[in-house]
Amino acid sequence: MRRTVVVRIARLGLAAAALLLAGGALFNVAALSKPQHATPARSVDRAAQRMLDDGRHVFRQETFGDESFWTGVLQLNRAIAGAKHGGVGGGVSPKTALSVGLKVDSSRLPKSVVKAIKAGKVDLNDPATTLALLKLNAVVGVRGHVSGDGKRLTSVGITCAVCHSTVDDSFTKGIGRRLDGWPNRDLNVGAIVGLSPNLKPVADLLGTDVDTVKKVLAAWGPGKFDAELFLDGKGFRPDGRSAATLIPPAYGLSGVNLHTFTGWGTVTYWNAFVANLEMHGEGNFTDARLDDANKFPVAARNGFGHVRHRVDKVSGKLPALHYYQLSLRAPKPPSTSYNHAAAARGKAVFNGAGKCASCHMAPTFSEPGFNMHKPSEICTDSFQADRSPDGMYRTTPLRGLWAHAKGGYYHDGRYKTLGEVVDHYDSCMSLGLNARQKSDLVQYLKSL
Repeated sequence: MRRTVVVRIARLGLAAAALLLAGGALFNVAALSKPQHATPARSVDRAAQRMLDDGRHVFRQETFGDESFWTGVLQLNRAIAGAKHGGVGGGVSPKTALSVGLKVDSSRLPKSVVKAIKAGKVDLNDPATTLALLKLNAVVGVRGHVSGDGKRLTSVGITCAVCHSTVDDSFTKGIGRRLDGWPNRDLNVGAIVGLSPNLKPVADLLGTDVDTVKKVLAAWGPGKFDAELFLDGKGFRPDGRSAATLIPPAYGLSGVNLHTFTGWGTVTYWNAFVANLEMHGEGNFTDARLDDANKFPVAARNGFGHVRHRVDKVSGKLPALHYYQLSLRAPKPPSTSYNHAAAARGKAVFNGAGKCASCHMAPTFSEPGFNMHKPSEICTDSFQADRSPDGMYRTTPLRGLWAHAKGGYYHDGRYKTLGEVVDHYDSCMSLGLNARQKSDLVQYLKSL
């Protein structure tokens, strides 16, 4: 090849060769001087980052216009502010807010405020301090609009983060850095809603009286919420206990088919469901299954299967929200939180004698494809499953179990420890595990 080039140059003559080489050089320089357009891969990277940023904002800050319900209907802003600040009653102080599980994002606090809190110069028993925190947008999952003088709370709304974020308590209990996707198992939703000075619209929706509504809300307790209450009107289980279920984690859902304990739909379906029917945002939503008046009498009566608003404040935000949620990986347990040697033995039990891996398949520790089972398959009553369209229970992803241990396990927290869960399946599936195998299996579950 080199010899051929040399011969051709010789035949052209030195002058022609010089022109040829100079032209080639000019051509190469011109090519290099052209604007370098973004490669397709870079465009994808930038689009992905925008989706991630937008989704994080939606998750943390977007109310979907639900102020029309929490402020316009329930008048919760008046209960929070208190009579001294244009509301009603004694108001909600930071101490009270923290006691019902609300969290404060320490990154939103100015250094002067942090210094004052540490010095004990901030009155955490004064509702005025709550208004100041809302004005700073520091209360996780709660968006309050405070007047310029800081004396009136004109409106309040909630975001996804109110239930599905907590904090690391790095400043003090209830105040710290955000942990998105972690279920807030301290949050007493029922107690917070019960503060409303106007629960009659809720009673009318359910076809009951205010006293009954208060009784149902008070029964929920910390870390629980009943999404189906506003569909079927069932406040209690047949055994008399609350029908509320544990707030589930929003992390570790990438690759998992269905979102909730009883399925219902994909992650983005459930986001639309909650934004419209639970947060009471102003969007469009369709699910003809809710037209079934026998199964979902409240939903059918109120047209919840076909929600429409002139201006849809929900649908356009769902893609980015979905994207962000799928980016939330399950947190790894602290190295000191489990016995490593026992966990290694427990992994063998999980994949072998315990038969856990027959459903909880790595890497999601749920099932690829349709991850639903009949109640009889897992030796469980059908009450909660029967409140869903398919009457089944989902194979729950197991990663990050340690981060939502508070409140217990299973959809309603009926098992207080992982040991009780293992005992249940040992009996249900006639596994015959010995005490050592059970103990090792618990340590493995804690390690996921």
